[in-house]
Amino acid sequence: MPDIAPDAPSDSRAGADRSTHAAVPDPRNANVEIYINGEFFPRAEARISVFDSGFLVGDGIWEGLRLHHGHFAFLDRHLDRLYAGAAATSIDIGPRSGIVEALHATIERNGMVDDVHVRLMITRGNKKTPSQHPSNVIGGPNMVIIAEHKKADPSVIDAGLNLFTATVRRPPPDTLDQRLNCHSKLHEVIALIQAVNAGADEALMLDPTGAVATCNATNFFIASDGELWTSTGHYNLHGITRAVVLEAAEADGITTRQTSFSLTDVYSADEAFATGTFGGLTPVRTVDGHTIGNGDTTMIDRLRALYTAAVEADIAGRIKGAP
Repeated sequence: MPDIAPDAPSDSRAGADRSTHAAVPDPRNANVEIYINGEFFPRAEARISVFDSGFLVGDGIWEGLRLHHGHFAFLDRHLDRLYAGAAATSIDIGPRSGIVEALHATIERNGMVDDVHVRLMITRGNKKTPSQHPSNVIGGPNMVIIAEHKKADPSVIDAGLNLFTATVRRPPPDTLDQRLNCHSKLHEVIALIQAVNAGADEALMLDPTGAVATCNATNFFIASDGELWTSTGHYNLHGITRAVVLEAAEADGITTRQTSFSLTDVYSADEAFATGTFGGLTPVRTVDGHTIGNGDTTMIDRLRALYTAAVEADIAGRIKGAP
C-alpha cells in the first residue's frame, strides 16, 4: 500500500471539500509538528498504535479550537466540555493545567499566532488486545494535538451551503448522547456521504421525532420574522459557537428560541446558517433544493458582527491575564 501519511494534504479543487470546514490551502502545514503524548513529530512521522482505543472502537473525546492573536478563543468553555466528556466516559485526562500546557507548547513549537485550527484528541489508551473492555488498557490515555494553519475558504461563505436532509437520524441521549464530542461519528459520516451523493455540500439531520436537529458537523439555525431559531439541543453537540451566538443575540435584543421545528419551517425561513468553531457562521442557501429566503443576509450579518465582537472580547480578557 502507498504511504498514508503524506507531507501535506493535496488540494486539486476537483471534488474538493465545500463544507463549513473548507480551508484555503497553506503550504506551511507540510512542516507542522504533531504533539503525541508529550513529544513532537513531523507530520509524515506522526503515528498512533493500531491498538489505540480510538482506532479500535472509537473510544475517545476531542475538541476543536481556534487561535486568535496567540490565544485560544473560549478556551474555558472548550475545557469545560472536554472534562464533561471525560467524566461521562470515565477517561482520566489529568488536570486542566496539563491540557493547557500541551496546547500552548504545540502552537509555540510551530510558531503559530492567527488563523490556526487545533484538534485536541484524547483516547482511553492502547489495549493489550483488540476489545472494548477498558481493563485491557495498558498505561494511560493517548493525547494527540494537531495544529494547522487554516483559514476558512471565503468562496464557501460567499456562495453559501446547499444542504440535503439525510435519512440517518440523530440518536436519542440513551443511545449515544449527542452532547458528547466523542470519536464515534460514523452516523454523521454516513449522513454526509448521502448529502454529497445527492449533490449537496453537507447534511441536515433530524432527531428521532422528525424535528430538525443539526447538520452533520455543525449546528443549524434559521431566522424567521426577526426571530432566531435553533433546535432544543437534546440531539446535537452543544457547540461553543452555537452558545455564543445565542447569548450575543439575546444581549442584542433578538428573540431566540431553542425549540422543535420541522423542515416545513426551514423551507419557509427568511435565512438559515450553520455554526462551528472553524467556520464561525456560514450561510445556507438551499435545503433539499428549496431556496431559503430571497438572498437577504441581514440577520446573519448582524450575528456575525456580534460573534466577532464576542471572540475579540474573550481574547482581550486573556491578553490581560486570564488563563
